[in-house]
Amino acid sequence: MFWNLFWPIALITLANCFYNICTKSTPEQANPFLSLCVTYLTAAAVCISVFIFSQSREAVSLELSKLNWTAPTLGLAVVALEVGYILTYRAGWKINTASLVTNIALAILLLFIGFLFYGEPITGRKLLGVVICCIGLFFLIK
Repeated sequence: MFWNLFWPIALITLANCFYNICTKSTPEQANPFLSLCVTYLTAAAVCISVFIFSQSREAVSLELSKLNWTAPTLGLAVVALEVGYILTYRAGWKINTASLVTNIALAILLLFIGFLFYGEPITGRKLLGVVICCIGLFFLIK
């Protein structure tokens, strides 16, 4: 139970660390869209390889039939996210601040999206957390 609950969080944290290091280290002269093409070709090769080795040939069409609008929309969101980070770092944001600011803003936004679209409760404790995050954002940005 503990492992199933926390290993994905550890994976996200470690991957996000490498993600920010890579986006911060993308050469200033490199076109961000070409850089992302290489990134996505690498990601596609990994995903296709894992999919092929983990499924039977007959499963391909069945698995494709399960997809909906979320897969291409996620692709657009990922491009926007990654270009946004590259441009954020190129604009001069520090690696120890940009990710923190965007993740705090994201957490606040998702709190309300969770409430409005998924019926997730907003408690007084969560609202206090939002206030504390906003105070933290003020000090981070100032």
